[in-house]
Parts: sequence; C-alpha cells; structure tokens
Amino acid sequence: MTTTVPAPVVRRVADVTPHFIGDNRTVKLAVLAGPADGSTTTTVFEIWEPGGAQPDNSHEDSAETFVVLQGTARAHSDDHVVDLTAGDVLVLPTGSVHHIVNTSATDRLYTLTVMASDGGFAELIETGPVAAFDEADLAVLGRVG
Repeated sequence: MTTTVPAPVVRRVADVTPHFIGDNRTVKLAVLAGPADGSTTTTVFEIWEPGGAQPDNSHEDSAETFVVLQGTARAHSDDHVVDLTAGDVLVLPTGSVHHIVNTSATDRLYTLTVMASDGGFAELIETGPVAAFDEADLAVLGRVG
C-alpha cells in the first residue's frame, strides 16, 4: 500500500487577508497557516494600532506564543504583567486569561503569534470583518515571509 504525502503549502502575502475579531478595530489579525492548510498549529500575523488592545481572552487547549517583531507592549496574564519590545518572545500558559496592549501612542505593534492547538482560533479570525494591510504592514510582513 502506497501512502501519498500531501504537497507542502506555500502562501504568499498577496493571498493573506487580515481581519478584525468582532467590533474590535484596534487589532488586525491575518492567519498565515492553520487548519485549512492541514496544520493543527495556527500562525498569525497581528497588528495593533497605537494604544490598541485585545479584550481578555483564554485558550483552554493551547499555550499561545507571541514573537514581537516591532513595537512595544504590555502583556497581562492572570495576575502577571510584563513589558515587551522587539525581539521578545512571550509564552502565555494554556488556560491563562490574558490580553496585550500596544503601549505606544504613535507606532504600531507587530507580532507573529503561534498556537499549538488551534481550538477554532483561525476560524474565529477568518469569519471576522475584513481589514486591509497598508504599506507599513506589508513592509514588516515582507521581512517575515
């Protein structure tokens, strides 16, 4: 019996669409890879507007890892608060109640976010209102991709 291995998936920046989650228009999220690509791990490019924040959220089945590409932030996780800057890696434990705030009044915050077990996160993002990348976003994403 021969097993067929699927071909690798390559996504181009032009094929990635950012979205907002619900009514929050201060954070754009773009799924770079996830279940639709055959992966249980989801990788997201996130963009916080100056002063932007997510609401408190939690993921019962996955730790969440943020790689700060550009900008400054303050991460709140349960009773813990940490400041972040470009080059930092933040790992939020499974089940933690957390949110991140862009602490800059003038500059965007950019992260790559990885969830080991998607738990519906990619679908939540991709069913939200469509957003758009601008030249600044594409310049950061182009350095990543």
